[in-house]
Amino acid sequence: MKPFHLTDSDKKTLLSIARSSMEEAIGSTGTGAVEHDEPTSETLKVRAGAFVSLHKKGRLRGCIGRFEAEGAISGTVADMAVAASQNDPRFPSVTPDETDDIDIEISVLSPLRRISDVSEIEVGTHGLYIIRDIRRGTLLPQVAAERGWDRETFLGETCIKAGLKRDAWRDEDTQIYVYEAIVFGEKPKE
Repeated sequence: MKPFHLTDSDKKTLLSIARSSMEEAIGSTGTGAVEHDEPTSETLKVRAGAFVSLHKKGRLRGCIGRFEAEGAISGTVADMAVAASQNDPRFPSVTPDETDDIDIEISVLSPLRRISDVSEIEVGTHGLYIIRDIRRGTLLPQVAAERGWDRETFLGETCIKAGLKRDAWRDEDTQIYVYEAIVFGEKPKE
């Protein structure tokens, strides 16, 4: 079940917050400071986890998120937009001259739910979060759908993302969590 409903206006506001936070953090607006007014929508004051994914010409350019919010969803989105642009260890920091080519996608998350039977996983609806010892990894719900994966492939790829063997999900010491997401973003730039 999704944590709440976002109106088109809420989504537009969150995308604006994400973009301005990213641009301010990398200095393309000249300030380097990241500050936002308190949102007027009560929905945007709700605590919720979120991931912000950045794409450049259709390719992933950064993605960072948080399962649990430290504050309002608007603040979480702002923080994750900055982190995705500056702190994703898989990519160099986004530079000011790239901002016009960056598309932003936001995934607002439901709370995590641990499962005991993988048959509970609905590909295309659920994201996966897998934990084994100190290793952990997640793939958002849209990843499996975009790549046409079945349940076992999704599990295996999430294990690999966690730095585990592909079939580690079969081990009883591996914890598997599911979550849902409200996913929306900017139209891709040509």
